Amino acid sequence: MSARKDRHKQLRERVASNNETTTKRTNMSRYRGPRLRIVRRLGSLPGLTRKDAKRAYPPGQHGQGRRKRSEYATRLEEKQKLRFNYGVTEKQLLRYVRKARRVTGSTGLVLLQFLEMRLDNTAFRLGFAPTIPAARQLVNHGHILVNGRRLDIASYNCVPGDIISVRDREGSKTMVRANLENPGLANVPSHLTFDKEKLTATVTGVVEREWVALQINELLVIEYYSRQ
Repeated sequence: MSARKDRHKQLRERVASNNETTTKRTNMSRYRGPRLRIVRRLGSLPGLTRKDAKRAYPPGQHGQGRRKRSEYATRLEEKQKLRFNYGVTEKQLLRYVRKARRVTGSTGLVLLQFLEMRLDNTAFRLGFAPTIPAARQLVNHGHILVNGRRLDIASYNCVPGDIISVRDREGSKTMVRANLENPGLANVPSHLTFDKEKLTATVTGVVEREWVALQINELLVIEYYSRQ
């Protein structure tokens, strides 16, 4: 009888250990480490952080060493810029790339438009939050309304005609008004019209390439994923 109890106990411990490992893997899917370390490696990422790195060379023991980068390394770096700036996982980015391939037009431009039209990025571009991670938290906590309804899906794709507003609660409005005093980016893109007094914006079109704040060569990203 005791041997059976021991087996059941070992089984429960094994299941608990597997669940803990799965949870850690899930949490690791999105980067939560030092943001300036990423900025030092990849350059300015306006969506990730407003801070500037004091050191101009990459982190690590060999960060100051000069070495010739391969074409693959260059493509990988451009891909990583997209991932970290917009805060998407590798699986999400690959899904966006495959979706962009099915759309008529420049695949690279369509990819950027998919990322820029996400609800968390739209809230960031309106100045509701200082960074995209902060805007994602704003959306996840239910502070943002889309067409009058609370929407907590940060990856929601905003389309022309959508009305983005702040929830009619004192806490939500106070938080957003404080962020608007010092927004992450100075100008609201041309595809958005914003009423600062009412904290309401309307999506009037799709973002144009010139309004993408991230310095990126999107064609290299498409080349990186050419075999996937």
